[in-house]
Amino acid sequence: MRLSKSFFKTTKTLPAEETSLNAQLLIKAGFVHKTMAGVYAYLPLGLRVLEKIETTVRTRLNRIGAQEVLLNSLHPKQWWAQTGRWDEVDVLFKLKSQTEQEYGLAPTHEEQISPLMSQFITSYKDLPEYNPDTGQFPLAVYQIQTKFRDELRSKAGLMRGREFRMKDLYDFHRTKESQAAYFETMTKTYLQIFEEMGLEAYAVDASGGDFSDKFSREFQVVCAAGEDAIKFSPTTGFASNEEVYAEAVAKLETVPADIQTAKSAEVGNIFDLGDKWTKAFGITYQGEDNQPHHPTMGCHGIGTSRCLGVIAENYNDEAGLKWPVNVAPYRYHLVTHTSSKNQAEAAQILELAARIYAGEVSLNGHDLPTGEILWDDREGVGMGQKLKDADLIGCPYQLILSPRTLADAQLEWKVRGTGETFRVGLPR
Repeated sequence: MRLSKSFFKTTKTLPAEETSLNAQLLIKAGFVHKTMAGVYAYLPLGLRVLEKIETTVRTRLNRIGAQEVLLNSLHPKQWWAQTGRWDEVDVLFKLKSQTEQEYGLAPTHEEQISPLMSQFITSYKDLPEYNPDTGQFPLAVYQIQTKFRDELRSKAGLMRGREFRMKDLYDFHRTKESQAAYFETMTKTYLQIFEEMGLEAYAVDASGGDFSDKFSREFQVVCAAGEDAIKFSPTTGFASNEEVYAEAVAKLETVPADIQTAKSAEVGNIFDLGDKWTKAFGITYQGEDNQPHHPTMGCHGIGTSRCLGVIAENYNDEAGLKWPVNVAPYRYHLVTHTSSKNQAEAAQILELAARIYAGEVSLNGHDLPTGEILWDDREGVGMGQKLKDADLIGCPYQLILSPRTLADAQLEWKVRGTGETFRVGLPR
């Protein structure tokens, strides 16, 4: 992307009521626009980050046999009344149409996936048992979609929104053994997903809340702006919510010596739903014994837009954002400085920059891929402002091409994460 062609701009002006760090940084850098409290529009840079996060999620889930679907945001009241949650879930947005029919804006999709699956699950053959040794996966479907929650307070930017993006996956099993095995595979997959995003997540056992009376597993990232608190061991990976810490350590043979306490943000969760929803919607299959049975069901969520907010909270400094490589809007930020006083020199800088932008130049042993370079080619903008904007936007690597570097047949390479700078020879 060329910044001269982009409609968005960096800004120093923030909405008066915006207090969250992640939203402040993302608004200033031109990643998002605040529509109202808890609702943000994604501009080109923000959308690229969100898409990279969701691509990471999608790729990992496909590897463990999950099939992608896209369900509806608008749900009939009947579904939620059938499970008793129409009046129980206080964050459910409720709408009444001009036909007097009532609908809900989905915060989650158990109430849709269950009646849908009742049309496809009839026999035990429709529910393959998970076997990690043979690569046989269970029936598991997921989606990545916009959700809605009627939050009373929404002051955490992208970390707690009224409209947000989420991945939710639902799996169905004949036996608890199959479900438990997939539960553990999902835990490993989630930890890989968060690691690829640059987030060090801890798997924390917790209660099921509105979803289940069974225990669930949360994935928490240490974050100063988080709403939770965990006790954790950086060396062993052990972690627990503070309120169940005594119960959690009682299960350990040895309590880690380096237990720390910190605020944290939940970025994902997995639930054992049992047969609550399959019973509510009459999902049965004919077993090998020719008798009807209810499948057992799991639910697995990742807040993809929340991940974006947590990354922004954890990767920044006083100058702006510092994106991890895998989710950065662009891997490289090319900054060119030209002077109208020397047209030949300016033309040479722009010609070199165009080749770099097109991926035709290898620098410092790196082949720069097309589509991964943000080029600040704006005319009439001073070099100081361009460099400030580069730091604010936070791409991992800055490539600075100016008359001074050109004179030495070099380009300045800056690592945004560490501030390290060095010179790289230009191709002749």
